[in-house]
Amino acid sequence: MVRKNRENPSHVLSIILAGGAGKRLFPLTQDRSKPAVPLGGKYRLIDVPISNCLNSALKKIFVLTQFNSASLNHHITNTFRFDPFSEGFIEVLAAEQTRTNPNWFQGTADAVRQHLHRFTGRDDDYQLILSGDQLYRMDYQQLLDNHWKRGADVTICAIPKSEAVASSFGLLKLDVDARVQQFREKPKDDALREMHTNTTLLGRSPEEAVERPYLASMGIYLFKRSVLIELLADASMIDFGHQVIPRAIEKYDVYGFVFDGYWEDLGTVEAFYKANMDLTSSAPHFDFHDMTAPIYTRARFLPSSRIELCAIRDSIISEGSILRGARIFNSVVGIRSLIGEDVELEHAMIMGADFYEDEDDHEYNRQTGIPDIGIGKGSIIRKAIIDKNAHIGAGVRILNEERVQNFDGPGYYVRDGIIIVPKNGVLPDGTLI
Repeated sequence: MVRKNRENPSHVLSIILAGGAGKRLFPLTQDRSKPAVPLGGKYRLIDVPISNCLNSALKKIFVLTQFNSASLNHHITNTFRFDPFSEGFIEVLAAEQTRTNPNWFQGTADAVRQHLHRFTGRDDDYQLILSGDQLYRMDYQQLLDNHWKRGADVTICAIPKSEAVASSFGLLKLDVDARVQQFREKPKDDALREMHTNTTLLGRSPEEAVERPYLASMGIYLFKRSVLIELLADASMIDFGHQVIPRAIEKYDVYGFVFDGYWEDLGTVEAFYKANMDLTSSAPHFDFHDMTAPIYTRARFLPSSRIELCAIRDSIISEGSILRGARIFNSVVGIRSLIGEDVELEHAMIMGADFYEDEDDHEYNRQTGIPDIGIGKGSIIRKAIIDKNAHIGAGVRILNEERVQNFDGPGYYVRDGIIIVPKNGVLPDGTLI
């Protein structure tokens, strides 16, 4: 049976917002955009929403970029390629200054407005707005079916949250038909309690309703074409959460779609670190091994990892790595990682390297007094993130024994109590942090 055009995934354009500066993820975003940050040893954050689209049969994808976008553009170009005779595409759209508009993106909604003429070519198109820095697995077809069934103008994805964390999100209040009655951005105290929702009316169990009585916006929106155009016609509407969604609730039929799977916004160093450490558990909340909806990334054709005389427990070891006599516990070891003898890694994320050094590189390192890329002999690293191409010398101790929460040091940073050695960072032999 052929779907009607209005219910055909080919009429849905996916728009991934990947232009944020990622200030809260600094220094991981010092030389790259937030969606380009490595994840889980071999992936990048942008792989998640793109893979969700592909697994949902949505193959018309725009990625909006602005800050530090070179590595993101390179990754997308080298990873996602469609048959030239298919209708699918992934197109990167950068912020651009024109004669009529000299400004960069002023917000999430403004980013879409500036490229709106590229998204609204057909009367029956729908626009699915996604974030480029979230970790979750969703079949968007369920969202689309819900939207079409209700005849909605706008559908907002929401996830149940407990009172302890609810004030960190924009919250929705839904009626029994899942229509959005109210939206508040990060309410507190009495304003928060007024957003309490009886989710048993939306199919949740009584136990779940008590534990998580608030519905947080996931920043995932599905718009009817004409509605998106009308809302963005007002140039003062520059942000979806703060302005566009409240205006839409006032004027249009806006519904909520309740998602109850794992979802994490990786916008902070702490959230990013915890999500990666969770991947090392025996039952991670997000499982990259779930091949019913795989997460795609760049095929690098690296050799298998070589592991010599190591003790490894509850860890991820990515391809192309060489580990010699190391002890590795609850850690993520990224592609092309070189780990020396007697190295101890515990609750560490090692992002690996973009390349292997050759003899000329080693000779240059010796002449300049820089350690080779990798983790030098006898080093101990705990609760830390070592970004790509880092040169960690022998006998380096990264421990944060004084439990400093935030600090900028020589060659390293501390954010949320987590030590970060930035991309291409250098720590000489014997460094103690």
